[in-house]
Amino acid sequence: MAGHSKWDNIKHRKSAQNTKRSKLFSKIIREVVIATRLGGSNVSLNPRLRVAIDKALYNNMTRDTINRAISRNIVHYKNSNIENIIYEGYGPNNTAFMVDCLTDNRNRTISDIRNAFAKCSGSLLVKGSVSYLFTKCNVLSYTSIIDENSFTETALNTFIEDIQYCDGCINVYTKLENFIRVKKFLNLAGFTPLTTEVIMIPVTKKKIDNATQYKLLRFIDILEDFCDVKAVYHNCDFAD
Repeated sequence: MAGHSKWDNIKHRKSAQNTKRSKLFSKIIREVVIATRLGGSNVSLNPRLRVAIDKALYNNMTRDTINRAISRNIVHYKNSNIENIIYEGYGPNNTAFMVDCLTDNRNRTISDIRNAFAKCSGSLLVKGSVSYLFTKCNVLSYTSIIDENSFTETALNTFIEDIQYCDGCINVYTKLENFIRVKKFLNLAGFTPLTTEVIMIPVTKKKIDNATQYKLLRFIDILEDFCDVKAVYHNCDFAD
């Protein structure tokens, strides 16, 4: 019985991992498709597509899958009208949330998001209600194994906004319009990023006590579990 239980647990874990991986791939493919529609298939002229491809490769998606997405040869998306919509609102304890979605069914998505806010004592608001509390930028992440002094000196000679050193990586923040030139400059200097991403950074953060942390983490998990949700941004400053 013990052996049966062990392998049964392994089977369920693998199933959960495969489901999570499938959802992640679906979200990345949507982003590749919509980035191509909005900015074309030329990576050098389309920063959003470049970021989406970098994220796909980092998560071990094959080049063939990426190219099929760019060519719109994926049956699910071939005749669908995919939209990029950002929903705004307040979560538990009046924390600000931005929910970035890619959807082919606006009614389904807003229903899911509204229910999630209501379920967790939050409120979904109109566009512009909390977006002023965030700044959009690109972040390039590098391993901290590299020579930090040399990297910092090189990075400061290009169009970056900030550098942060944390937990085994170095994050470089740039404005959207400077992303391509910054990445090329650092690549030529021998620094290749592990990942690149477009994110929303809160202008100021709200300190969260231990009593509220569980509610907020549960709320974030519920949002991120929706297949239409690409990313969730908030201004929570969680306690260690």
